[in-house]
Amino acid sequence: MFTSQASQTGSAVSPAGRRAFQRVSVSLQGRLMLANYDEYVCQVVDMSPGDVRFACAGRPGPGEKVIAYIDHLGRLEGSTIKLTEDGFVMSIVATGRKREKLAAQLTWIANKHELGLPEDRRHDRLTPRQTRTELVLEDGRRYPCRLMDLSLSGAAIDIDIRPPIGTAVRVGNMRGRVVRHFVEGVAIEFLTLQSREALTEFL
Repeated sequence: MFTSQASQTGSAVSPAGRRAFQRVSVSLQGRLMLANYDEYVCQVVDMSPGDVRFACAGRPGPGEKVIAYIDHLGRLEGSTIKLTEDGFVMSIVATGRKREKLAAQLTWIANKHELGLPEDRRHDRLTPRQTRTELVLEDGRRYPCRLMDLSLSGAAIDIDIRPPIGTAVRVGNMRGRVVRHFVEGVAIEFLTLQSREALTEFL
């Protein structure tokens, strides 16, 4: 869905390179921190793997470094390239591999209504602070993975393997089963509804 020669080289993207990315209108919640350590709630209005437009009360200066934690996407960092009426646009500093992951995540988000993930409809997504974890199979095999998003009823994880649908797995202390495959990894539905307290190791 997203293609750009800029995504294959370096960590910074030129303005021309940013424009080469296809932008997607989204509505993702998150929080961000400016260079002076002030924190603000924010909303991603649209973005590409090269830049992101926030609606936010914070008003960073030109070129100011910003760090954001966005639902379903995790940590983003970059610098301000322009102010808008209700927020600002930030260039994204990332490696080529990170941009490829962002492209896949944005494609997934843009089409998530087609995935029918059970947690999409039933429970609000939570933003994990701790995204690195392990997927453990019943036979004890462990695979490093990354939490893309989390809810009381399930999670989407970025992982290289694709256990068959219905496979029993464990993520942290939470037991569940694989219910969906998608481009970045797998969706897990927990066997029991989790309390927010049970998810504290990731929040």
